[in-house]
Amino acid sequence: MTSPILSIENLTIGLPAGGDRANAVEDVSLAVRPGEILCVVGESGSGKSMTASAVMGLLPKGLPVRSGRIMFEGNDLLTLPAETFRALRGARLGMVFQEPMTALNPLMRVGDQIGEAFRVHGEKGDIRSKVLALLEDVRLPDPPSIIGAYPFRLSGGQRQRVMIAMALALGPSVLIADEPTTALDVTTQMQILRLIRGLQERRGTGVLFITHDFGVVAEIADQVAVMQHGRVVEHGEAAQVLNAPQHPYTRALTAAVPHGRARPAETHAPEPVLALSGVEKSFRRGGGLFRRGSPVQAVADASFTLVKGETLGLVGESGSGKSTLARCVVRLAQPEKGEILFHGTDLLPLGRAAMQPYRARIQMVFQDPYASLNPRRRVGDIIAEGPVTHGVPRDKALARALELLALVQLDAGAMERFPHEFSGGQRQRIGIARAIALEPELLIADEPVSALDVSVQAQILDLLDGIRKRLGLTMLFITHDLRVAAQVCDRIAVMQRGRIVEIGPTAKVFGAPEHPYTRELLDAIPGKAWTPPLEAA
Repeated sequence: MTSPILSIENLTIGLPAGGDRANAVEDVSLAVRPGEILCVVGESGSGKSMTASAVMGLLPKGLPVRSGRIMFEGNDLLTLPAETFRALRGARLGMVFQEPMTALNPLMRVGDQIGEAFRVHGEKGDIRSKVLALLEDVRLPDPPSIIGAYPFRLSGGQRQRVMIAMALALGPSVLIADEPTTALDVTTQMQILRLIRGLQERRGTGVLFITHDFGVVAEIADQVAVMQHGRVVEHGEAAQVLNAPQHPYTRALTAAVPHGRARPAETHAPEPVLALSGVEKSFRRGGGLFRRGSPVQAVADASFTLVKGETLGLVGESGSGKSTLARCVVRLAQPEKGEILFHGTDLLPLGRAAMQPYRARIQMVFQDPYASLNPRRRVGDIIAEGPVTHGVPRDKALARALELLALVQLDAGAMERFPHEFSGGQRQRIGIARAIALEPELLIADEPVSALDVSVQAQILDLLDGIRKRLGLTMLFITHDLRVAAQVCDRIAVMQRGRIVEIGPTAKVFGAPEHPYTRELLDAIPGKAWTPPLEAA
């Protein structure tokens, strides 16, 4: 076995006093070898990203390294002068951050941002040619056009490729990738994973890959380290950790992975709750003060029927029109054509006042609960707001909010707290409580678990399924994760470029897909050949 190029030895990182833990990272030892991918996996707060930040010298102020060493090319990074460390960062140590939109400068063109790495480290020659070569390396389309674009003009997957190009610009011997595929659709995710694996194999780079997705681990890992509460609880070869996990926490994580098998079909009364016919919605892109932009078809001729008690999954890549179609149903977007019948009433011609009674009967759980919850209001008031608006006395609405918090498994103390005081999974539970406060007949869940840890994801999915059965809800469930769709949906509708290209029972769509795009989505599921071992399931 080759010697490690990066070695983390007994690393302990402290936390400010007053928390429930003394250390963010405690006695962690990891090794990355040339040409190897080490996946560090665990839930939010397990210390994964903190460990990576320590390697890059990017720890926030107030989080001291209390003990340990980080050895790289014969040097302890923790003892290097700032100037020496700065010369290594970017040149010999590269990092791909989780959210490229916040990591990229919105005021700089893509080519200038990648070229900056060469200029800062004193590289000579034709920098533009080097940047174009990098953009080709990461398989970006039309590099001469991309080089002059701003980040907001690119898709999420394209921005992530730009981040990878920047990290690889100077040929680092170690690449740290911090959740680089979180919340990306399956085809883009698979492209990024194959890109990192291919670049790593060609260049012999050692990769420290941080993730909470065991499908990703199964797809690319050589070695796996599992972290919990700042400690490494299991470490070994990928096949061993995935197929015969030893630690109870690892077994719990693998058990929570969506299995991708279609759930048993349920029988529902043929009572239509929602029926869409020929719905079309377009937007205009570009334009300016004196000219209209070019039209972009977001939804084209969408039609389906949803019966009482049924869950229909709407799947497809980012930009396929899923969320736009959902927003049309709740009238947050106004279609140009078609019918949206709710219990036989077409919602599209209704004005604001006429639509008001239907808003109580159709509710939505949004993808990002932090953005959709009012940060200035307490949780009890947030949940009670809808009923109060629809005429329920405030004291009665607050009493119902307390009951709903119990239903979504949050304690009564949550009533007086603000959204920022909760974790992502807890905020999603609050969003669900708010949505069902008005006792809707139709619940639209827009990517409700896309960025959650696998164990929290499983809890939210079980919660939604339990509430659906208890309250008799009909549900439109939007997701880009086909494993999740298989677990919760009776039928699947597949969207591509605004059109529903295939619709049918979940078992049929997964077992015998008819459309090439559906087959492409299924083939792109990371780690699809791996299933949790029996003792973990």
